[in-house]
Amino acid sequence: MASATITSKGQVTIPKEIRDYLKLETGTKVDFVITESGEVKVIPLVVNAQTLSGILKRTEKKIVTLEEMEKAIRKGASDWT
Repeated sequence: MASATITSKGQVTIPKEIRDYLKLETGTKVDFVITESGEVKVIPLVVNAQTLSGILKRTEKKIVTLEEMEKAIRKGASDWT
């Protein structure tokens, strides 16, 4: 388990093991989230696009034309009115 010490200014250095795991680089911003169970999660706010590649699984890949996309947009817009 990695640990760190809080400075008098409330600062903490994220251990290298954790930085490597989260792929945090110098200048990366992070968010702190407190869960309902009281755990604190560190979430990187800047994620490399390559890191995101493949995280959304699509079971059906259908190629559509621009005309079909525009038709779907018009239908969606009319559903809101």
